[in-house]
Amino acid sequence: MDLPVEVVAPVVVAAVVLGCVLQRTSGTGTGLVVSPTLVLAIGPVTGVMLTNVTTLVSALLMTVAMRADVDLGRLLRIAPVVVVGSVPAALLVREADPGWLEVVIGAVLLLALGGGALVRGVPDLAPTPAGLLAGVTGGFLNTAVGVAAPALLVYARATRWAQRSFAATLQPIFLTMSVVSLSTKTLLGASAQGAAVPWPLVVAVLGAVPVGVLLGGRVARRVPPTTARTVAVVVVSLGAAGTLVRGLVRVLGAS
Repeated sequence: MDLPVEVVAPVVVAAVVLGCVLQRTSGTGTGLVVSPTLVLAIGPVTGVMLTNVTTLVSALLMTVAMRADVDLGRLLRIAPVVVVGSVPAALLVREADPGWLEVVIGAVLLLALGGGALVRGVPDLAPTPAGLLAGVTGGFLNTAVGVAAPALLVYARATRWAQRSFAATLQPIFLTMSVVSLSTKTLLGASAQGAAVPWPLVVAVLGAVPVGVLLGGRVARRVPPTTARTVAVVVVSLGAAGTLVRGLVRVLGAS
C-alpha cells in the first residue's frame, strides 16, 4: 500500500458507508462504489479481495433485513452456477500483471456503466436460462473485479423482475458470490498475489458496513432507487476512470 493507512482509511470508510447506503436503497451499490476505491487505494488484487469481504458482510446483514421479500426460486436459479464463472476469473487474477488487472477492472466498470444505458433494450428471456447466464457471468465479474451487479441488472430487465423482490434477492446472491469468490481465489492461489493490508484498515472497513446498512435503512424510505443509482454512477465513473488511467500508466511504463 503506497499511502499511509491514516490517509487511506477515511476515504475507504466513506466509500463503504456510501456503497452500503446505495445498496440498501436500490439493491446494488457496495461493490460498485467500494471496488474502484479500494483498487486505487491498496491495489487490484487486495482491493477486490477486500471488496468481496465487504460485500459479504453487507449482504449478510441486508439478507436478514430484507428476507421477507427474497425470491427463493430466482435465488436457486442463479446461486449454484456462480462457481463456474468464478474459477476462470480466479485464474486470471492469479496470472495477470497488476497493471493489466487495473486496466481490466477500470475498463469493465466503465463498460458496465455504459451498458446500463442499453438495459432497456434487452429482450425478454426465459427465467431459467437467463438465471444460469447471470450466475456464471456474475460469478466471473465478482471474482475478477468485485462487481456483479451489471449481469444481474440485465437479468432483472430480461425477466421483468419487480424492484422490491429484486433488491431483496440480490442480497443472498451477493453473499453467495462473495463466499465463492474468496474461496476460489484462496484455493487457486490468486489471493497470494495481493499485498498485505494493515489490520486497522480492515477493522475500519468492516466497522463501516453496519453503519452504512443502518443509515441506508433510513435513506431508503426517503430517496427513490433511481436517485441512488445516479449517485452510484457518478462515484463509480470517477473511480473506474482513475483505475484505468493508473493501470495504463503502469503498463506503458513497464513496456
